[in-house]
Amino acid sequence: MRHRATAFEPGLLGRRCWLELATGERISLPIHRWRSDSGPGDELLLTHCTGPTLDVGCGPGRLTVALVDRGIVALGVDISPVAVRLTLARGAPALRRDVFGRLPGEGRWRHVLLADGNIGIGGDPVRLLRRLAELLHRDGSALVELDPPGRGLHRSHVRVAGSAWFDWAWLGVDALPDAAAQAGMAARWVREQAGRWFAELVSRSAPV
Repeated sequence: MRHRATAFEPGLLGRRCWLELATGERISLPIHRWRSDSGPGDELLLTHCTGPTLDVGCGPGRLTVALVDRGIVALGVDISPVAVRLTLARGAPALRRDVFGRLPGEGRWRHVLLADGNIGIGGDPVRLLRRLAELLHRDGSALVELDPPGRGLHRSHVRVAGSAWFDWAWLGVDALPDAAAQAGMAARWVREQAGRWFAELVSRSAPV
């Protein structure tokens, strides 16, 4: 957690940076979208948040702020103190927490958001989805951003702007059914909007 906590902070502060893979490949990070008031495709996520929502890896708080502005009870959580400070400065509540640690309202959240590539947190999407299931009310849902179809599941050691290496993952739409099933979840819907891919996941015991 310590290495990942500060790795993305240059981007959060508006500096251009990349996600560097162990292979040497560089992936440009969507810094402008992180720091904007709303990004292309955000509306699909926001309109499906109809009750108390936990924004995991909230970054500068774009989505948390948008939900609060709509009258939705929302809380941003991020391991970066800079992310939490930026979210608070924009008028939305946020806490410095690791999603795998103790969080407020466990088992009672109506929705959990996992946007902007945060399905990669910890380098194991199945483990992460299982954790989201623990955070949700039995009738709740996880709203997750995915890679496009055909990308599958990929794990790698990565770093940002010369940070220490840490584990990360990517989950394509095609790999979602298996990952969700292993986590005891299923997709209610999968949609593309503005070039981004999203899914709503619910417990396999809930109506799909």
